[in-house]
Amino acid sequence: MKLKYTTIPAIALSTLLIGCGEKQTETADDQGHGHADGEVHADHEESATSEEDHAHDEVSLGTFTAGEMKIEAAQGHGMIEAGKEGHLVIKLPYKDDGATVVRAWIGTEDRTMSAVGKGEYAPSHDDYDIHSIAPTPVPADAKWWVEVEKPDGTKAVGSVAPKM
Repeated sequence: MKLKYTTIPAIALSTLLIGCGEKQTETADDQGHGHADGEVHADHEESATSEEDHAHDEVSLGTFTAGEMKIEAAQGHGMIEAGKEGHLVIKLPYKDDGATVVRAWIGTEDRTMSAVGKGEYAPSHDDYDIHSIAPTPVPADAKWWVEVEKPDGTKAVGSVAPKM
């Protein structure tokens, strides 16, 4: 009878420990860390260069409009490929300390076959990091679509061309 009550929590704990591989915990003993694309390099130093480290693999996509907002966008993790993770960094035209909900997906406005990622606010950069998996196949007219939900509940959607 005890086996029944310990097996389920053990399986749940195992699943949490295995995780999806997107988040990694580093310790002082780690010599480096890996990215989703398999690249491994030395730890970043926490210093004045941390701004540069945050953007080390990001390419500017320029600005786009969502509602009446002009939003800055940059793409990380290389080019968009079917079934692969894409990384989008969004800089809103106002400082909100993470109170806004930012979602993004790769594909078409109607989100067909797209995985929607929710932004994680980075206070040290005052921007949002969003990870999303590109659909298979990637539509010929695919874009990064971004939905901004302000704290008052209003929403705006806009898009920007990805690096393919």
